[in-house]
Amino acid sequence: MTDHGADLLIRAAAVHTLVPGQAPQRALAVRGDRIAALSPDPNGLDAYVSARTEVLDLPEATVLPAFDDTHTHLILAGYSAHDVPVHQARDIPEFLDLIRERARNTPEGEWIRTTTNWQELNLAERRMPTAAELDEATDRHPVLVKRGGHNDVVNSYALRLAGITEDSPVPPGGEIGRDADGRLNGRLIDNAMGLVERLVPAADRDGRIDGLRLASGQYAATGIGTVRDCMVRPADYDVLLAAREAGALNTRVRALISALGLSSTAQVEDLLDTMEEWRYGSDPWLQVWGVKFGLDGGLEAGATEEPYACDHAFSGTLIWEPDALAEAVEAVVRRGWRVGTHAYGDRAVRVLLDVYERVLANVPGLPAGSLVMEHGGLAGPEQRARAAKLGIPVTIQQPLLHDTAEVEEGFWGPERVAALFPARGWLDQGAQVSAGSDFPVGQFGAMRSVWGMTTRQTVIGVKGPEHAISYDEAVALHTTSAARLTGEEHLRGILAPGRLADFTVWDQDPGQAPAEALRDLNPTHTLLGGRIVHGPAGL
Repeated sequence: MTDHGADLLIRAAAVHTLVPGQAPQRALAVRGDRIAALSPDPNGLDAYVSARTEVLDLPEATVLPAFDDTHTHLILAGYSAHDVPVHQARDIPEFLDLIRERARNTPEGEWIRTTTNWQELNLAERRMPTAAELDEATDRHPVLVKRGGHNDVVNSYALRLAGITEDSPVPPGGEIGRDADGRLNGRLIDNAMGLVERLVPAADRDGRIDGLRLASGQYAATGIGTVRDCMVRPADYDVLLAAREAGALNTRVRALISALGLSSTAQVEDLLDTMEEWRYGSDPWLQVWGVKFGLDGGLEAGATEEPYACDHAFSGTLIWEPDALAEAVEAVVRRGWRVGTHAYGDRAVRVLLDVYERVLANVPGLPAGSLVMEHGGLAGPEQRARAAKLGIPVTIQQPLLHDTAEVEEGFWGPERVAALFPARGWLDQGAQVSAGSDFPVGQFGAMRSVWGMTTRQTVIGVKGPEHAISYDEAVALHTTSAARLTGEEHLRGILAPGRLADFTVWDQDPGQAPAEALRDLNPTHTLLGGRIVHGPAGL
């Protein structure tokens, strides 16, 4: 006789389903990868208990849906699991010592890469290392130092391999750094990064899979159940497929295939041809969400309407001409894919909305959510109203602001930095908003992001308190709104019968935790499809 009992039954102090109007429940039953039932009575689902049912009695615990990080970089986190951990350095000598130590155990001529989640203002010297300093660590290996997704610093060996000289032309949308005397300093920004990165050999497949296992487990340990990775190259997606096949993913992944570095519609069409084989091969764990473009730079090169505070002759960089970007985006949506475009400064936000408005006019009937603004960092009331009217979703990343506020004030000044990621304004103007971290620039973590959006706290104090939102609103940006962004509101985002059993268990109610405790609060368990991906062994 078939056993129709639950695989898992949880009894808790409160199960917050996020179903509008529904009071907290006390019991949740899981069968297979779906939620089978909920009850306001902790013993209300006892009929689901059978010989095979795992029962968790957690009378003090709170259950919430698993959170999404709607703009992050799992691929980079996976690399960082095995790269030189320069984020641990407190000054440039320690930074160089870490590279020097790796060089001792690396065959001559092989590449050395570093982790990406560090900020130069956290170093005592409050600057990036130079090529000459990296040469001191090793002149027998090419060295690639990455900081976030927009900056590289390389040593002289790497510059030589790439053929970069003081006479080299600067790629459109990029920058080749020089010191005060005009000499190369090893810095490469945005589209110039590809000059060197194209030479870095692919990492060992097994090592990369292991890196993804470790990194996705770190996301899950903070309550993140689904990551929307916004910079996945075709070769990276092949590794994700292998990781999925090996059972190494501890989060669900929604991949944006990167068009960064491309400069023409013809190149984008070639990318789309590559993507065709992935169109129908997705499953609930791994899917291609769409294509990622970049319109402007990051902290150092976001395109602004007014000049930079540190350089009144500079207003950031637009990587694409608007007409060319409109043509490329249109090519993507005509092939049935969605588009997410990086727009950080207010000029980039305005230009992107111009581009998207043109695409919407040229391709009527596009499904809702086909065109997304990634970041929308410096978006004033006028542009927020335009985005809401056009139906353009936006992803915001408060952890990015928290970790980089001091760096950004040097470029944009305190007033503009305080106006970044105006969550209150976006919501009040009716925009579709969801939230993420932008790791490695910001630190990922479900409650770390919620804490940031409710307090507007940064490394240099509270910035823009008028843009703060409530706890419930912040949670929604990572759950119900996030599921809507990925087109999965029928599967995820709330806890209800028939939905995927993606949920987190907390030893206290995060909604009642004091602000200072909320920042570092992590769940005791994270489950996806009823399977534990973080928590005590034996469940």
